[in-house]
Amino acid sequence: MPTILRTQKLTKSIGGKEIVSHVDIHVNKGDIYGFLGPNGAGKTTIMKMITNLWKPTSGEIELFGEKLTSTSYEVLKRMGSIIEYPVFYERLSGRENLELHGEYMGYYSPNSVQKAMDMLELSYTDHKPVRSYSLGMKQRLGIARAILTKPEFLVLDEPTNGLDPAGIKQMRDLLKVLCHEYGITIMISSHLLSEIQNLATKIGVIHHGKMVKEIAIQEILDMNLAYVELTTSNIQHASFVLADKLNIHNFKVVDDNKLRIYEKQSSVEELTKGLAMNDVPIESINGQVESLEDYFLKITGEDK
Repeated sequence: MPTILRTQKLTKSIGGKEIVSHVDIHVNKGDIYGFLGPNGAGKTTIMKMITNLWKPTSGEIELFGEKLTSTSYEVLKRMGSIIEYPVFYERLSGRENLELHGEYMGYYSPNSVQKAMDMLELSYTDHKPVRSYSLGMKQRLGIARAILTKPEFLVLDEPTNGLDPAGIKQMRDLLKVLCHEYGITIMISSHLLSEIQNLATKIGVIHHGKMVKEIAIQEILDMNLAYVELTTSNIQHASFVLADKLNIHNFKVVDDNKLRIYEKQSSVEELTKGLAMNDVPIESINGQVESLEDYFLKITGEDK
């Protein structure tokens, strides 16, 4: 697949402090790239550099195979973006804001504004000033503006902020349509791991300004990250029995009465029998599958 975005040792320092350090990102055509990290990890800073709003302190950015410079106007025309909260002319209607954006971008296509508003279910707001919009409506108008010019690459910074659960699902479904039916490659930042798990084809995890892991979602699924979760009133005895009596060492104590056993060869039934025979009090024991949140916490060290 052709590479849409590649960064190499991307670094940004502000006031002498390095807030993004040597970050390598690879987004291929057709990806929905989930950019994950807690608030303050550096996601927005990187997206500002990718969209040429901020200049890197060092490192390189390539878009569509071309090095990004201060004069990369044609390359940037091939992108749509929302960075932080979208800003509009508040006294104008949503339609008027979109029409102005089309003129600014030099994009003239019949019915493009109407199609964008219909896609985001904003047609009923046709003549309302944007100042009367809710936060969720402004987010949807921002998406409409970002896709108005039919970009090849869409960069979205926390686009579900301000949306209710129904709005989040609508956004997820829309992004899948844009990618799979319209061929738009998408990079979306979020701290809502469950949403990224249901949307992304690939993730990049950033922590304290550094890229921790870049991996395809399918690779995570193929790891078969299954475990057995045991709840017991005697975690110390349970740990001893697992290690010394059952010869199982791949487990982790989660809290004072819960542990997770990552031994693929041991079924729930076998573990239950072995623990019971060694007088381990079992409150519950269940097979589980590790979520993206579990994986994220593990690789960032936040599960300790």
